[in-house]
Amino acid sequence: MEPISLADERIIAEQLGRRPRGLLGVEHRCSYGYPQVILVHPLSGGAPFPTTFWLTCPFLVKKISRLEAAGWVKELERRVERDPPLAASLSMAHWSYIEERRRLLTEKERAALAEAGTADSLLTKGIGGIADLRHIKCLHLHAAHALARENPIGEIVLAMLSRQACPQKTILCSTARSKLYCTHD
Repeated sequence: MEPISLADERIIAEQLGRRPRGLLGVEHRCSYGYPQVILVHPLSGGAPFPTTFWLTCPFLVKKISRLEAAGWVKELERRVERDPPLAASLSMAHWSYIEERRRLLTEKERAALAEAGTADSLLTKGIGGIADLRHIKCLHLHAAHALARENPIGEIVLAMLSRQACPQKTILCSTARSKLYCTHD
C-alpha cells in the first residue's frame, strides 16, 4: 500500500464524485500513475463497511459495469458451480479478504463490533459483505481485489477487457482540473 498524497486525494475524490471515507492508501495505479484501487478502512463512522478494496478508475468502472449489465455475474457464478478448482480459489480469495479486513481493525474496534453484535458482517462475510462465498456480488469488487491481491473472478473479468487503462488521449486524471474527463467508450 502506498501512502496517500494530496494529489491522490483530489484525484480519488474526482473519480468517485465525493471525498472517500476511511481512505488508507493506494493499492494499485494505472499505467499513467493514477489511483485505480484504494484501500478503505473496514469501519465507516463506527459501522461495518465491507468494501476493503475500492475500484476508483472511471474507465474500469464503466467497462466492468457493461459486463455486469450483460449478465456476467450470473455467468461467472455458473462457472464457479461447474468448476471445483475455481470455486476453491474463489473461497480462498474471500477468506483472504476477510483476513485482511480483520488485520485492519484494532483490538478495540473488534471488541466494539463484538459488543454491538456486528462483527460477523466483517469477520465472516466475504468480498462486499456477501454471506454465501460461492456467489458473486459485484464484478468491480473482484476486479479491485485482483488488481491489489489475488482473485480468480477478478482476473477473469480483467482478462475480458481489451485494456486495463484508458487511452492516453481520452482521459485526464489531474488535480489541475476541477473535473475528471472520461470521454471514451
